[in-house]
Amino acid sequence: MKTIQAYRFALDLTSRQERDLLAHAGAARVAHNWALAKVKAVMDQRSAERSYGVPDELLTPSLHWSLAGLRKAWNAAKPVVAPWWGEVSKEAFNTGLDALARGLRNWVDSREGARAGRPVGFPRFKSRRRTTPSVRFTTGAIRVEPDRQHVVLPRLGRLKLHESARRLARRLDNGTARIMSATVRRDGGRWHVAFCVEVERADRRPIRPQSVVGVDVGITHLAVLSTGELVPNPRHLADAQQRMRSLGRSLSRRIGPDRRTGRRPSKRWERVAARLGRAHARVANLRRDGLHKLTTRLAREHGTIVVEDLNVAGMLRNRRLARHIADAGFAEIRQQLTYKTSWNGGRLVVVDRWYPSSKTCSGCGAVKAKLALSEREYECQACGLLLDRDRNAARNLAALAAEYDTAGSGPVAARGADQKTRVRGRVALKREPGTASTGQTGTVLPRGRTTNRVLTKAH
Repeated sequence: MKTIQAYRFALDLTSRQERDLLAHAGAARVAHNWALAKVKAVMDQRSAERSYGVPDELLTPSLHWSLAGLRKAWNAAKPVVAPWWGEVSKEAFNTGLDALARGLRNWVDSREGARAGRPVGFPRFKSRRRTTPSVRFTTGAIRVEPDRQHVVLPRLGRLKLHESARRLARRLDNGTARIMSATVRRDGGRWHVAFCVEVERADRRPIRPQSVVGVDVGITHLAVLSTGELVPNPRHLADAQQRMRSLGRSLSRRIGPDRRTGRRPSKRWERVAARLGRAHARVANLRRDGLHKLTTRLAREHGTIVVEDLNVAGMLRNRRLARHIADAGFAEIRQQLTYKTSWNGGRLVVVDRWYPSSKTCSGCGAVKAKLALSEREYECQACGLLLDRDRNAARNLAALAAEYDTAGSGPVAARGADQKTRVRGRVALKREPGTASTGQTGTVLPRGRTTNRVLTKAH
């Protein structure tokens, strides 16, 4: 099975190498801003000519928004716009132009309704101080050195890694991996290189192929499994909040940049800003590490994993819980489980967001009309079941896996969770197109509900 996988390594750069990388990132920003200004100028000119009644065939020639069209215009103008263009790799300019082409395409698709999610705005100019330095290489000499402690990139030469690249080097030596591109980016004060690799993965099976586990994510516990296991929520952001507030107050007392007057920040402001950036990066790294360990263990051990299709964007509108929800990383858990189950030969079943997993009794199937967020224990009035509400929800999710095996489509067990729910037959589950016997992703679909109201799941 061929998959696209990323390998990310930290770099230990010299001062000269860091200056070269900043020059490449600056070249990408210059190409992006020039092309964006060109696109806007052509659009404004054609709009003005139309207002004067100029026929379409006599309008200023349009500029093609594809990467090839932007690159052609840049190559014609770069001797004048950037006479130093020969000092950096051509991939630096290609990085900025490709980012603009993708931004314009996303904007067009969003306007035409071909792109899901929130509306995408028109691309904006990149600032030298606010933009994260990044450059992507797709051609040229991109390789890992035999000592596995160095990598070679075009025009940058030999760069030292902070850690060994043996995991990637083994696949490259065995012929089961092919490097497609390399992206160098500064994140939290440290430079990283990420290799986009096409990997030939061997077919694998979970340790317990017949095991079914329901995963209910929350704030009190990061995840509650139907097996009874409680995964604690580490709350990395809350632990670092005091230090971040202290650094923020210290930063506010320094002389920072002012865009209106063109004032440059002081050295003390830059040092504190770097410390604050490293604090944020540490929280992100801790969160990423914990989520990867959890999802990898679940995907390797269980054959079927059942999760909910949570409306995380709607949940973040709750101003009292938004910080804790963002710190937990609900969306990242589902994203990682999606590809890790396919890598390990398992399957992921995604339950529709309208299914009342917390309101349904896992013992008798009775459904409560209302369940307040403060009620942490689920007490069934029909059968007398008394259980932790998150564990009850996880059991309900695990029970839906049997419906997925037997139902392809059919009646529905539940309506929306925003009103009194009536049980009507069985749950209808639909297999997403293109799934096979392994690595499947299913979706529990409700009948008769097409509303997009934003609800916050009570956990």
